[in-house]
Amino acid sequence: MSTNSESPRKGLFGRSKEKKPKKSNGRIQQMRQVYTMARKHNPAVPWLLAAALVGLTLIGVMLGLLISGGVLGTILWGLMGLMGGVLLAMFLLGRFAETAAFDQMRGQPGAIGAVLGTARRGWLMEDTPIAVDPRTQEMVFRTTGRAGVVLVGEGRSRHKVTKLLEKEARRHEKIVKGVPVHTFQGGEGTDQVPMENITKTLYKFPKKLNKAEILAVRNRLTGIGSMTSRPPIPKGVDPTRMRPDRRALRGR
Repeated sequence: MSTNSESPRKGLFGRSKEKKPKKSNGRIQQMRQVYTMARKHNPAVPWLLAAALVGLTLIGVMLGLLISGGVLGTILWGLMGLMGGVLLAMFLLGRFAETAAFDQMRGQPGAIGAVLGTARRGWLMEDTPIAVDPRTQEMVFRTTGRAGVVLVGEGRSRHKVTKLLEKEARRHEKIVKGVPVHTFQGGEGTDQVPMENITKTLYKFPKKLNKAEILAVRNRLTGIGSMTSRPPIPKGVDPTRMRPDRRALRGR
């Protein structure tokens, strides 16, 4: 039998010798993208990061001279200062990139939901808004955590968002009785929470549920669906007056 010469040869234990392509979107590439975005938003970012590195390194060297007085001790303290400068620069870069991302998303539909999805510490958020006004694009997002169920509204009209939030809050209180249901609005207006404080507001709610209760509530809410997942009712059809076709049921 002849073998296909074009097929790749296999090495020991039948493994192919072909090298797997390296992932282009590695950690270094991600850091480069974050740095580029932060520098584009704030041109002073390179100088601030350099100041953090050089400043803490010099502080370490000075402490080494004052405390140890020797060359080896000064070098060790300088390295400690350099490591501290790297950590500080990484922290500042993250904050600068976060500010740049917020400014890019500000005013865009769904921006509040995107920020809400970054919450950690056991918060489970829905991928899509649970309620949407198709005419005015007001939205309500839902996340579940140790504090219970949190509904966050987004939209241009604060009054309409309030009505939509109240409607969804009543619906959730009936479905998950005994579970706290919190509501607030995200935005830049009066009585609204800015994007920068969305996750901080979540963490301030008192913790009432454990992990098992969170999953139970999540499963209960997932089973009922949402306004965006339920098919719309045709106009002119009253679901309370609909009657089944008896002939169709008998197969006629």
